[in-house]
Amino acid sequence: ILSGFGIFMTALYILYCIGNEVHVMKMSCVDCYYYGKWCALGRGKLAPLFFKRGDPQRFNKKSISWKELLPDMLVTIFPLIGGTALLIKDFSWWIVIALVLLLALSFQGNYLVRTRIACAFCRQRELGCPAEQFFNKGNRRDRDVAK
Repeated sequence: ILSGFGIFMTALYILYCIGNEVHVMKMSCVDCYYYGKWCALGRGKLAPLFFKRGDPQRFNKKSISWKELLPDMLVTIFPLIGGTALLIKDFSWWIVIALVLLLALSFQGNYLVRTRIACAFCRQRELGCPAEQFFNKGNRRDRDVAK
């Protein structure tokens, strides 16, 4: 989608995405149970190539807020804004299709991967995972009320 703004914007976006992934590995993967092992997203094997092992006890003491999730959300928001601008400038069905695919993959695809593949079988979740705690607050509250 962002290639409609030229190679510079495309490269900038790709660098942003890579930087975001490196940041996640540096801040989370180094302390994760899967450091050096295969995890659902592959970062467990990549992290040791760039960073030394952290402290696994520190992983479950972390907390996540919407502020920490904003860089991940921007990976989707930037192309949405760019695609919308391109559609206003010059309508194209290819951009519409790309935006629909982006939204489907970003929301439904991410949901399915995380709930059915990644998190469903994650050992770190059992040990303590701030993302699991953050995203399942409502579910946990509902289960507690039902008891």
